[in-house]
Amino acid sequence: MRSHCRRLALLSVLCLVSAGTLPAIAQSYPSAPVKFVTPLPAGGGTDPAMRIVIDQLGKLWGHQTALVNQPGAGGAIAARTALAAPPDGHTLLMAIASTYTSLPEVQPDLAAPLHELVPVGFVGEVPMAIAVAPNLPAKSLPELIALSKKQAGGLNVALALRGGTTHLTTELLGIRSGADLTPVFYPAAAQALSDVISGRVQVIIDGLSGPVGGGQVRLIAVASRERMVSRPEIPTVFETLPGVTSTGWVALVAPPRTPADIVNKIRTDLEAVLARLDVQQRLEAISFSRRAMTAKQLAEFISDERKVWGPIVKRLNAAP
Repeated sequence: MRSHCRRLALLSVLCLVSAGTLPAIAQSYPSAPVKFVTPLPAGGGTDPAMRIVIDQLGKLWGHQTALVNQPGAGGAIAARTALAAPPDGHTLLMAIASTYTSLPEVQPDLAAPLHELVPVGFVGEVPMAIAVAPNLPAKSLPELIALSKKQAGGLNVALALRGGTTHLTTELLGIRSGADLTPVFYPAAAQALSDVISGRVQVIIDGLSGPVGGGQVRLIAVASRERMVSRPEIPTVFETLPGVTSTGWVALVAPPRTPADIVNKIRTDLEAVLARLDVQQRLEAISFSRRAMTAKQLAEFISDERKVWGPIVKRLNAAP
């Protein structure tokens, strides 16, 4: 009996010690460089915005931070890296929309594991932009749609990520407008843009914060619901095709089983960085905006996005 009591007392002490060390773990986080993995190729879509945020987190933490671009396999390479990473917060995933909308369909074996990733925070979003080669006669979205129907073989669209938001946007645009658009995939947005500038490919769809907004191609529409404050001269897709919107978004998530105190620390620091006026100004300059979300709201947002894009993804998978 006395021995049993001693064991209970020792167990109680150990539990108290363990409970007391958890906040200390969060307070000491990070204790090493932090790697942010993304399925995007360098320079494309939301990549520039990610780098701004990650750089500021590194300064706040006093540790090196790095964005590691791991494109390929429809985003599976980056997702697998995050799923296999130690749950200590030193490897995180900058998930993009297709991580949750397309990847579970393209790689069914990842559907369940992806649900185990821990939502940390919503980083922000950027509208998809439609731009054309400088020598293309179409100067508006209605003209582009009409030209694609008249031209033999339709028009080619340069895209940097198969199954990504740009790909889904192209498909949605074709469905809603009847435009004849053929995706042409590139390893990176810069290469896609180069072929459009030269006129080898007629159209490019990419996030407005990427190279597509640099002035080398003619922007004809953005897929936001309302015109961008930073680019009020560019019409929305919504003005031509009511109900059609599309944004590339970024959510920071952690590997499965990452302790709640570390997740909360990262979330708090992310919110602090995003709340800074200078950071907001830099992000707004590249048309990247944020929405405040709790972890629960982020999980609901991801679920809603899957419902919106699920039918498009299934249609693509069924195509020969």
